[in-house]
Amino acid sequence: MTPPRSTDVFVVGGGPAGLAAAIAARRRGFDVTVADCSAPPIDKACGEGIMPDGVAAARSLGIELEAGEARRFAGIRFCEANAGTSTSVQAVFPNGYGIGMRRTTLHAIMASHASEAGVRLAWRTPVNGIRDEGVISDGSFTRARWIIGADGSHSRVRRWAGLDASQRSSRRFGFRRHYRVEPWSDLMEIHWGPACQLYITPVASQEICVALISRDPHLRLNDALRHFPEVAGRVRHRERPASEERGGITASRRLRAVYRGRVALVGDASGSVDAVTGEGLCLLFQQSAALAAALDAGELSSYQAAHRRIGRRPEFMANLMLLLDQRQRLRRRVIGAMASHPPLFAGMLAMHVGELSSVRFLTNGAALGWRMLTS
Repeated sequence: MTPPRSTDVFVVGGGPAGLAAAIAARRRGFDVTVADCSAPPIDKACGEGIMPDGVAAARSLGIELEAGEARRFAGIRFCEANAGTSTSVQAVFPNGYGIGMRRTTLHAIMASHASEAGVRLAWRTPVNGIRDEGVISDGSFTRARWIIGADGSHSRVRRWAGLDASQRSSRRFGFRRHYRVEPWSDLMEIHWGPACQLYITPVASQEICVALISRDPHLRLNDALRHFPEVAGRVRHRERPASEERGGITASRRLRAVYRGRVALVGDASGSVDAVTGEGLCLLFQQSAALAAALDAGELSSYQAAHRRIGRRPEFMANLMLLLDQRQRLRRRVIGAMASHPPLFAGMLAMHVGELSSVRFLTNGAALGWRMLTS
């Protein structure tokens, strides 16, 4: 589809963030156009797990994620390997369930939903620039009242709008591969190693996603698996993985501002938290709903405030998890303490998915945790 001569909302980027923003704006009655130089289904290296708060946030936009092949998971398990021994702790979500699904499946569901909602989808349409009055795409100009940048962590819209300034930024490297093996657990597993983590997510009845995150851009899954013999034993006997290894960068970045004039940013274009939290999709669904409300009100300052509020808990959890990544001895003591007192881990998980405030968790759990760590 060729972009129209005019539209209420022009979304640059047709990944999950752009589609969520388009669906949310369309639900508010706006005429919406999405342009992307790619075509569905669009893939991305990620852990492919969606937490219960993300499932609920998608449902609030009318998106039912289980419309395609998917697998529910009931909670999280931490596994720490140490000199041939391992310590693990697990907890189920206090409410709801997570969903594991291939990124291509997620994108196909969202693209179909956007089309059914009446969003104009201009695939294979590169965007060349923005102006005060609209967007230049594929050699043509479209007048737009609002412009939304949903074009990822290297957003050109962010640069064009002068919104690149950030308060802090860090990055790590992720690689992902699928294996044809029946999930051995109804939990998402995070395996902690000396310099990396492995994320095991069930994504279908006979398939799992294995994702690696580390600070080493040269570390790949085959080498990393040597540090995780339990996982290696389950997947290495497979003659051929179900997908090729795919890599990307996971970043923690907070922008000074997520809008200027009539341009707003959403998803990774608007900043991000490290993938260790598993909250990337939840964030973009919640941001999209908040942005649509601001568009409906005719001003974007409320979106700035909502964006900060939405990101506060995931940022806190990302900082906590990255601290554990960097301090191996501390991590072993923390996981050991949680294994000795599982309600401590259950409380952290409840806080992680928004069922328990950080203040209440710290008040109820920190004193006990500190005594256990220092005993």
